[in-house]
Amino acid sequence: MRAPEQCVILVGGLGTRLGALTANMPKPLLAVAGRPFLEYLLLEAARFGFKRVLLLAGYRADQVAYYLAGSDIAERLRLQIDLLVEEKPAGTGGALWQARELLDEHFYLLNGDSWFNFNWLSLMTVEGSDRAVATLGLRPLADASRYGVVETDDGAVRRFRDRPEQAGPGDVNSGVYLVSREIVAALRPQCSLERDVLPALAEAGQLRAFRASGGFIDIGVPEDFSRAQTLLPNWRERPAAFLDRDGTLNEDRHYVHRIADFHWLPGAVEAIRLLNDAGFYVFVVTNQAGVAHGFYREEDVESLHAWIQGELRNRGAHIDDFRYCAFHPEATVEAYRGEHTWRKPGPGMLRDLITHWPVDLAGSFMAGDKDIDVAAGQAAGIASLRIGPEGLLPHVRALISRKA
Repeated sequence: MRAPEQCVILVGGLGTRLGALTANMPKPLLAVAGRPFLEYLLLEAARFGFKRVLLLAGYRADQVAYYLAGSDIAERLRLQIDLLVEEKPAGTGGALWQARELLDEHFYLLNGDSWFNFNWLSLMTVEGSDRAVATLGLRPLADASRYGVVETDDGAVRRFRDRPEQAGPGDVNSGVYLVSREIVAALRPQCSLERDVLPALAEAGQLRAFRASGGFIDIGVPEDFSRAQTLLPNWRERPAAFLDRDGTLNEDRHYVHRIADFHWLPGAVEAIRLLNDAGFYVFVVTNQAGVAHGFYREEDVESLHAWIQGELRNRGAHIDDFRYCAFHPEATVEAYRGEHTWRKPGPGMLRDLITHWPVDLAGSFMAGDKDIDVAAGQAAGIASLRIGPEGLLPHVRALISRKA
């Protein structure tokens, strides 16, 4: 199974428990630390490599349309965002049924009022997820009494239990799903995904699950909506791994710019996935003097990076952002001739990423196979690692072990 490029978000809930806050506004558009809650989900969808987002709206859908019309979020995140409005309240399953002809073969489905801080692409690594109708992200809670509890056995979802009467631990549905279009056969024009569809699929043995322990919040009650104002910005600020490309992630075959010449180094993909799972941003920063010397074009660099991202996503990993420097002091192409702050050992690429992402510098590091990589990291004020024949993976394992 190839990683889905479509992300479907349910944004039609009434939000009755929030009282006056949702009198004229759907829950996903409520402001959290200065931006609509929905925007946090869109930011995550973009960084995990999704290309298309389908919003399923109902209550106050006009406000969702107004938000999209007045925002540049789609352009900024390079997302195609479409809106489907239900004709009448149909429940979460009914909303998905109405979208049945717009669904990809596999897609991700999100609740528009909850946030789970984990590697979404991990759902693809679950054994049997390619054959399941859906794979659920589960969050273990010390007190699951506010939620229904999901019972699993050897990775399979067996049963959904109603809210327990007494406080106690349990796994709860996080609202992040990897879904097959086969789910359409279980949907009806009016139905609840949580109460009708998922329990039936569990009974039929068609659901898988992945348990993760990242930050989780559902803004459906006033207390958690208030907590989200500080928790979400804090969760988005995370350490970053700045990684060199040629010689660190792939074999350095001199001016690599074609897919045929790109060969992963042993352990590189696993290292990236471990960093994703541990909550790091993962950035690639690479000098690309081959452009300056006329061996290939910037479009070739960007095409290769898009292919790299696709290969990683298929294996449950991803790069959050890429930076490259095409300049060289002795370039044969005049437009690229000269010194540039982005060219390593300069820290320009790292500083640009730090400007554009909420990076926790204290826990961040630069890793590369050359002295210029170490120098770039030091100039940016972060720890730096020189990668030798042992490769990136043992360094990442050691770092994550210390972090734990």
